[in-house]
Amino acid sequence: MKAIVATNQAAGTAGMKLLERPEPQAAINDVVVQIHASGFTGDELTWPSTWTDRVGRDRTPSIPGHELAGVVTALGYGTTGLSIGQRVFGLTDWYRDGTLAEYVAVEERSLTPLPGDVDFTVGAALVMPGLTAWQGLFEHGRLHAGQSVLVHGAAGAYVIGTGRAGGRQTALDFGAQEFVDLDNDALEDVGEVDLVFDVLGGDIAKRSAGVIRVGGTLVTITGPTEARPAGGLTIDFVVVPDRAQLSEVVQRVRNGRLRTNIGKVAALDDAVAAFNRTERIRGKTIIRVRP
Repeated sequence: MKAIVATNQAAGTAGMKLLERPEPQAAINDVVVQIHASGFTGDELTWPSTWTDRVGRDRTPSIPGHELAGVVTALGYGTTGLSIGQRVFGLTDWYRDGTLAEYVAVEERSLTPLPGDVDFTVGAALVMPGLTAWQGLFEHGRLHAGQSVLVHGAAGAYVIGTGRAGGRQTALDFGAQEFVDLDNDALEDVGEVDLVFDVLGGDIAKRSAGVIRVGGTLVTITGPTEARPAGGLTIDFVVVPDRAQLSEVVQRVRNGRLRTNIGKVAALDDAVAAFNRTERIRGKTIIRVRP
């Protein structure tokens, strides 16, 4: 099969290559999926799991990408919830070969049925952003109607988005009630909020702790931080597959309450070039593996 392969961590995305790799086989509790669309997070090439297995052994050449939408083509022993030919989408194991390929083997529990009226490209674009937002806001942040949330990098909540000036209109178009330009506006002027959801880290996380109400929560995906809101919690988490949560997310797409932000769609043959563009792409790049 064709696959994008990474062998050199120092080279980053420029070191990825399109090569022929063996098709994966379904282990116990696995299914094999023929990938129609795939997502990739640039930071993956800095993660230890891209380069080593769980006991620290080198696992290169590795196939990056962990977001997929496709069709089940084989079932491993012990699988019960999916069938051959079924449309699925989901998040694969960080320590296994990923989704920038024509096929992938993935644990059945990591996949969610993809409704027939949702395009594969949209399905792949939902996985990481959808799960990260759901788990950060609702599972860890325990956000509920009437509360206010400050979302960095950007259902009843009052949402304040942050980012660079060029992202203001996008944040507002996607539902933020206010926008803070982190280069020119004072973060501290937003007033007190119940929850901060941080995807930037560093000094922004530390400053954010100061705008959280007593007893509020700072949720981050950027790693451990010393930032602490007064009388509250700081939670650092890594997103995990969740069938029920993805089902909720895709249903909100179907009823118009949620939409994806896809900046570019490229073929697998053009994936390396797509990930090494010099101009900034607003939105997520999706690789369409099958037309």
